[in-house]
Amino acid sequence: MNRRDMLIQLAAFAGVSAIGAPAFAQSAAFAPVNPPQPTADPAKIEVIEFFHYGCPHCRDFDPLVEHWAAALPEDVSFVQVPAIWGNAQLKALAQFFYAAQASGDIATLHGKVFAAFQDDKAPLTTEDGVSEWVAGMGVDAKRFMDAYKSFGVQGKVQRADQIVRAYRVGGVPTLAIDGKYLTSASMAGSHEAALKTADELIAKVRQGKAKG
Repeated sequence: MNRRDMLIQLAAFAGVSAIGAPAFAQSAAFAPVNPPQPTADPAKIEVIEFFHYGCPHCRDFDPLVEHWAAALPEDVSFVQVPAIWGNAQLKALAQFFYAAQASGDIATLHGKVFAAFQDDKAPLTTEDGVSEWVAGMGVDAKRFMDAYKSFGVQGKVQRADQIVRAYRVGGVPTLAIDGKYLTSASMAGSHEAALKTADELIAKVRQGKAKG
């Protein structure tokens, strides 16, 4: 989902409703990041998935990328970065994501947030709504909300916005490979093709690192 479509949906609904399956345009399977971006650990090949919980395409992609990421070799690091694009609702959803990571509840909650927000219209953009929802999921609401309000989580939200802007990400889900390449279903033709392209780009980066 691109930024323009996301803003239209957020303007039309209190939450973000799922729309039909995406019509993927055939084009170049990847694009260079210009300028290339630094990675967290130069010893690793970094893969970033840009996403947000209001995106129906991200919801479809999530089980595929989760399975793919679980099989990545040790020299590859996989991180997820929520897109915000200056939108208050997406900022709140990014805050939820980082709070779930900080509280240790990400494995329990992450896959459930897409449906809760998109289908059930769970109020996950307000503190009261978040607290009530996580408690209903069997999570310690106090622990979660302490993380949600923490300085560390606020800093990660700000950093996520900076990263998305630096990579000039205009739509999600998008994969960034080692700060050098971007690929997505809209570029590669399908979610599966995007993951295949990511594998090829990882191999390309690995070969370049080996050559020094």
